[in-house]
Amino acid sequence: MNWVILIIAGLFEVAFAFCLGKANETSGNEMYLWYSGFLIALVSSMLLLMKATQTLPIGTAYAIWTGIGAVGTVLVGIIIFKEPITLLRLLFLTTLIGSIIGLKVVSPH
Repeated sequence: MNWVILIIAGLFEVAFAFCLGKANETSGNEMYLWYSGFLIALVSSMLLLMKATQTLPIGTAYAIWTGIGAVGTVLVGIIIFKEPITLLRLLFLTTLIGSIIGLKVVSPH
């Protein structure tokens, strides 16, 4: 169950990065709404990470949490914010995904 919690925590990390990106694109009240979403997602992500690390090794959990956030944020950047897609970027993204899967496979829990 804590692996599911960890994955959800990673998705909230993607959400707070997305909200930060949207806040940077807007102004006025809309900007503050995106910053509010950022704070909610940030706190949710941290609380879920704390819960997951009660039974999962901290090094593995943290690496997977940041990996999910990094992969998700790159994909959000490409899909939503129209960031460039390059062969090297896709290569390193694939390597990162492989590393996340590898950490899960060799984790003792």
